[in-house]
Amino acid sequence: MLLIGSHVSFKSDSQLLGSVKEAISYGSSCFMFYTGAPQNTKRCELSYDLTVEARNLMDKNNILIDDIVIHAPYIINLANNEKKDSYSFAIDFLRNEIKRAEMLGVNKIVLHPGSFVNLDIDTGINNIINGLNQVLDKYCNVNICLETMAGKGTEIGFKLEHLKRIIDGVKYNDKVMVCIDTCHLNDAGYDLSDFDNFLNDFDKIIGINKIGCVHVNDSKNVRGSRKDRHENIGFGTIGFDNLLSVIYDERLKNIPKILESPYVTKDDNSKEKVLAPYKYEIEMIRNKKFNKDLYKDIRING
Repeated sequence: MLLIGSHVSFKSDSQLLGSVKEAISYGSSCFMFYTGAPQNTKRCELSYDLTVEARNLMDKNNILIDDIVIHAPYIINLANNEKKDSYSFAIDFLRNEIKRAEMLGVNKIVLHPGSFVNLDIDTGINNIINGLNQVLDKYCNVNICLETMAGKGTEIGFKLEHLKRIIDGVKYNDKVMVCIDTCHLNDAGYDLSDFDNFLNDFDKIIGINKIGCVHVNDSKNVRGSRKDRHENIGFGTIGFDNLLSVIYDERLKNIPKILESPYVTKDDNSKEKVLAPYKYEIEMIRNKKFNKDLYKDIRING
């Protein structure tokens, strides 16, 4: 079965149950969500009843809990420890996200490695290692999937070697994996038109067994721009066929592929993006046929 899905919402009144229903409406076989807003610390109390109901609905629709991913909020930056209180907060907040994942039964959290800001990259990498060593122990049931980054600003993780160094430095590194993001890889300079070669290099540097999740996004930018701007599937510089090669690569068969492509505006004159593209993009991917009228179809059908 093709493991394809998207980012979905997680609202306080419906929680995981609402996430599952949204994923099913898109024709997904996996999905990803934040357990609260990615830009702030507000988190609702998790409902046991809603979680049980969600898990039952997943079972009925052949969605496995092992194929579900949580994304850690952007506010967690383990790379910078200039302000000790902020660094401690980031570690504590990640520890809390791990607990929430365990309560929901989800065993993968995608984490942006972080930005070193006014420090240097080596110090930033060491800070990430230290932070992960504080939140991961032998009893932890969650894997941290470090995301490949585009390299804008002082981001760490735009080279596979960065992630390799972090993984090697973590004591319980059997609980550290990688989330590869196609837009980020492209913008960082990796050539996805030869994905087999990229995977071969990944295997030599880190090991394909460490890939826990794939974010499937086209890019608005040329390769190596280090900008990080997602585009809808097939409408960017990576292209539909190259993204299909990623999605259908046999070596990634059992890895969840998650779409994070932009929402679509109601019409050409609107600036507000309010329509989810995922149902139509997943349909394109399953049919292996690019739909040049994607925006039109989304706007007509909602």
